Amino acid sequence: MPTYLDKILAAHRAAAAADRRDLEGLLAEAAAGAPTRGFTAALSNGEGLAVIAEVKRRSPSKGNLAVDLDPVGLAGRYERGGAACLSVLTDAEFFGGSPDDLRTARDRVGIPVLRKDFTVAPADVADARIMGADAVLLIAAALSPTELADLLGLSRRLAIDALVEVHDEAEAEVALAAGASLVGVNQRDLVTFEVDTARAERVVKALPESVVRVAESGIRNATDAGRLADAGFDAVLVGESLVTSPDPSAAVAALKGTGRAH
Repeated sequence: MPTYLDKILAAHRAAAAADRRDLEGLLAEAAAGAPTRGFTAALSNGEGLAVIAEVKRRSPSKGNLAVDLDPVGLAGRYERGGAACLSVLTDAEFFGGSPDDLRTARDRVGIPVLRKDFTVAPADVADARIMGADAVLLIAAALSPTELADLLGLSRRLAIDALVEVHDEAEAEVALAAGASLVGVNQRDLVTFEVDTARAERVVKALPESVVRVAESGIRNATDAGRLADAGFDAVLVGESLVTSPDPSAAVAALKGTGRAH
């Protein structure tokens, strides 16, 4: 049976294969964009655990979370709560997001923004830069080692940061070999979409302190965030518990106030 990841990747790779736009023109437009805000730098400012707060309407595993959310208002509440960065879903079919969500959210805040999507081709990196993203997501499980290295190199060429997401020690090794300096450890299994809360604490041991380390998925409260900070993470990326919170600003502040200082 196809997994969630199989279905999502098949759709994105089909879209990439059907894309007839001129790649060199896209890359030139991306390279000419306004300066980015420094996503990685915002996560390592020495002020303790950083929070990447996510704008997310739904997920394949949980269904609708906040279908009618206002990305502009939510982004503002996240920033007021002390979020270091935003993450905005732009996948429409599986997550209910859009590039407009990212553009409008970024216009509202002064903090850097990650384009959260399934990046499978050079045009995806260019599109992220063109829509105003300060960082792009590269998922090790979705790419061959060569693709990962090539897209990471392209992100550097276009002056956009790359969050390389891994799920185990083998993927961490591939990410480091490719030159990743910002690595996310996803506690969610992208095959089953189940969360393993011990995964991040195990895999972080494979990442040197020179890398900015982000824990992703299954982070529900300050206790979870504190545990991950104590394990060695510099930041947490949190979506579901924030978009469903009655007070997103307070929820971000509670996460931000946990754990060790850098």
